[in-house]
Amino acid sequence: MGDSFTAGVDPSVPRWPDEFARFLGGRYVNLAEVGATSEHVEREQLDRALALSPDVVTLVCGANDVLLCTRPDVDAYAERLSRMFARLRREQPGVTIMTATYPDISRFLELRPRSRTRVERGMKRFNDACRAVARRHHVVLLEGFDHPATEERSTFAEDGFHPSAEGHRAAAREFLRALRSRFRARPA
Repeated sequence: MGDSFTAGVDPSVPRWPDEFARFLGGRYVNLAEVGATSEHVEREQLDRALALSPDVVTLVCGANDVLLCTRPDVDAYAERLSRMFARLRREQPGVTIMTATYPDISRFLELRPRSRTRVERGMKRFNDACRAVARRHHVVLLEGFDHPATEERSTFAEDGFHPSAEGHRAAAREFLRALRSRFRARPA
């Protein structure tokens, strides 16, 4: 579930969830949509995901909340994310939930100084909220904000925002690494 980070924007580029699902095996459905906000994910994607009775769910959203609003509401985002994680846990008790923070997308976008500052601050606040909510709900978190791959321009598509083919491959590897790390950390 999520936005264009998960949905992908270029049909010729394999998406990270495709590769991640290939590693995991089994049935896979990508419900993410380009332009989705956290409100859209909760309203339009969550029920569909639960109907699939998933074993693993990735839920990455929030960037559009920041990009599409001059004053994004971080508290409303955190509440929505918390409700989605809680509902997944309640209705699908054995599910493994994964999420991720976003890199500083303001670095490679053509933005005026005020907009750049607004986006950078907004993403930092939303990432902080995502970390806190993920910890509270014991959700596997992929740290995308300060990951070394996000310093590489080659991991971003030409638009400077979405993942390139290399970015999708890196994200798939990192999600798999985070999942493996979580299962190694569980007591026997």
